[in-house]
Amino acid sequence: MANPTRPIPSCSCLALPRSRALAAFIAAALLLAGGGAARAQQARGPVSGLPLPRYVSLKSDHVNLREGPSKDHATKWIYQRAGLPVEVTAEFDTWRRIRDSEGAEGWVFHSLLSGKRTALVAPWKKDVPPFPLRADPEKDARPVANIAPGVIVNVKSCDGKWCRVKIDGYDGYLVQAALWGVYPGEKVE
Repeated sequence: MANPTRPIPSCSCLALPRSRALAAFIAAALLLAGGGAARAQQARGPVSGLPLPRYVSLKSDHVNLREGPSKDHATKWIYQRAGLPVEVTAEFDTWRRIRDSEGAEGWVFHSLLSGKRTALVAPWKKDVPPFPLRADPEKDARPVANIAPGVIVNVKSCDGKWCRVKIDGYDGYLVQAALWGVYPGEKVE
């Protein structure tokens, strides 16, 4: 029991009432104890309320990647490819921290991002044959097109193993593990 004549030191970490602070601590511990997929589904952005992390795409063909969450921060990179998938990893006011398929990270203005799901076909593979776009979600299904690594596809749905994608008038299925822009085992509807 605390000595009633001795003051309790103040701390910004105790700004919440103790019951709320305890609840927040328990919630954080439960999130850390869960698997990666469970964390991705449970963690929510403080501004949008949407899951963190999450995949989105670039809305414009000119997007400045900044060092920090304001126009006062220096531009690190300029993306010039609308539809490029990126991963939102944090939120601050009207800014979103993103990561691209090569690992570059920075901040972009939220209105330059779209909820439209796209994916890159195996951007980590170089000098390999194209991936077959299949007519059905089966490894032996008839190929309808061949898609080279690094190509952007529009994601229509994923069942955790296969994703239905569209590109340039072609519609078919790619193995989900060959895509950057959807999480392993993620279901997209």
